[in-house]
Amino acid sequence: MSDNKNLLLAAVLSIAVLAGWQYFFIEPKMEAERAVQAEIAAAQEEAAESAIPQVLESRPNSPADLADGTLLTGLPRDLALTQSERVQIDTDLVAGSVSLTGARIDDLQLHTYRETVDPNSPEIVLFSPANSISPYFAEFGWSAPASAGLKLPTRDTVWTAPAGASLAANGSVTLTYDNGEGLLFNRTITIDENYMFTIDQNVTNNTGAAVTLYPYGLVSRTGTPEIEGFFILHEGMIGVLGEEEGLVEIDYDDILEDREIKYTANEGWLGITDKYWATVLIPEQGKNFDARFSEGPDPRKNVYQTDYLVVDGLTAAPGASLNHTARLYAGAKVVDMIDSYDEAGIFRFELMIDWGWFYFLTKPLFIGLDYVFGIVGNFGIAILIVTVIIKLFFFPLANRSYEAMSKMKKLQPDMEKLRDQYADDKMKQQQEIMELYKKEKVNPLAGCLPVVIQIPVFFALYKVLFVTIEMRHAPFYGWIQDLSAPDPTTLFNLFGLIPWDPPSLLMVGVWPLLMGITMFVQQRMNPAPADPTQQMIFTWMPVFFVFILASFPAGLVIYWAWNNLLSVLQQGVIMRRQGVPIELFSNLGFEKLFKRSANKDET
Repeated sequence: MSDNKNLLLAAVLSIAVLAGWQYFFIEPKMEAERAVQAEIAAAQEEAAESAIPQVLESRPNSPADLADGTLLTGLPRDLALTQSERVQIDTDLVAGSVSLTGARIDDLQLHTYRETVDPNSPEIVLFSPANSISPYFAEFGWSAPASAGLKLPTRDTVWTAPAGASLAANGSVTLTYDNGEGLLFNRTITIDENYMFTIDQNVTNNTGAAVTLYPYGLVSRTGTPEIEGFFILHEGMIGVLGEEEGLVEIDYDDILEDREIKYTANEGWLGITDKYWATVLIPEQGKNFDARFSEGPDPRKNVYQTDYLVVDGLTAAPGASLNHTARLYAGAKVVDMIDSYDEAGIFRFELMIDWGWFYFLTKPLFIGLDYVFGIVGNFGIAILIVTVIIKLFFFPLANRSYEAMSKMKKLQPDMEKLRDQYADDKMKQQQEIMELYKKEKVNPLAGCLPVVIQIPVFFALYKVLFVTIEMRHAPFYGWIQDLSAPDPTTLFNLFGLIPWDPPSLLMVGVWPLLMGITMFVQQRMNPAPADPTQQMIFTWMPVFFVFILASFPAGLVIYWAWNNLLSVLQQGVIMRRQGVPIELFSNLGFEKLFKRSANKDET
């Protein structure tokens, strides 16, 4: 009895801890985020009215010059875009522009992705100009020692483009700048049908003396974005820098502490990644370059920068030219696209998608889901079909497990006799029960095998749902319009009948409840644990799982519920084959309830 009281006390305390966490940590954090958003909105409104530039210190635009600063006006994005002449970008996937001031790629929106499941919600904005409130842009250029005395293009340099020039898919535009001192700079920007830009830089030397220049590229981002991945997904600075360093992942917190981290490589790539989007620099492969991840102070926000500098300078003799080609991937982390660039020779480009430690399981699972999706046209249905395939794959193993549980079910009467016989001697009771198991060749742990098998698949599917953009806003049926988001319904407002928005702790939707019911039914088909405390734990376990999984992606909960249902059917067939009665009704406790009621009536 005391064990049961302790267990109930533990359950109450656990719920109290969860409620306290929600009230004292999650809710204040959300309030703080809302306050920050309100401040940003107020700043935008004020800036739109006054349009008065603010002089702010920022990261340099060249890896060779750490002392330079820049002007950040903090204008609303639309207003900031009007402050310079631009070459428009328009393809099936992206829209934006290249600023002729600095020749920066600093305006990019993703046509095929929106902020919410509402088809009329705004498109995802990836890049914004340096004079906007949240700058995020890519820049390429040339560097040289100050002692060379060369006049090179900077962030303030105004480039020239052909009249009416624009950038379409698989098209190009060439920008030019003449420094007036014998150097002519040409920069040809091309974008393919996806998100890959190619930047070909050419410098013609008409100075009468040899000139040595060092190509660079950078991605700069102002402000720390909201992190969605926590421990399961890396968001921040990323790169693959040669065989020796391999994959480099640097969190925003780490770079805030270290301020600057450097590497040297001759192949690979580097950039900044979000959950679904990435901006990645790809230097010309085979040439040595210094890669740097850094953070610079700003009166308003942190400024993060990742850049590279080719360390072996390129030299042009008088009358000759020098060339450098780099690439920039700026867009959605679509698996097929990323893999195609990897196969085309970009060193380990597929690692841009965080498949995790279980790569060998996670990526094949996605490939299977994506293949079935191509046939049925719905990722929810694909999850159901792939679950059946997984069940068939593990069918022999699960069969042995369910057979062992069926044998244990047969032994229930004998076990009850032993419990009654040795009710006052728990040690002897356990010894006799173990002897019974040994005699009948039954493994009491065999029942755990289906759950053990399920765990890595469960985690792999969770990873797939969480990290792949293909699952983002993927609908199922009914109220599930985003398999990567939690079930939006909740029991605690009667699934929308009561006009009240419960706290996140109480967001227990229809599918989590169905999952809990299937889990409860599956438990009741198995032999009950001998220990009363264990029985109590197993009884309450579905309830805990309902609350825990309620905040998980709906696709994962659908998988778990469907898997439980298939397991119940499979176990039922095996129990009949073994001659074990399926006493589900009595196991659910209704029989005891009715007996209790009948006894009361007799008295």
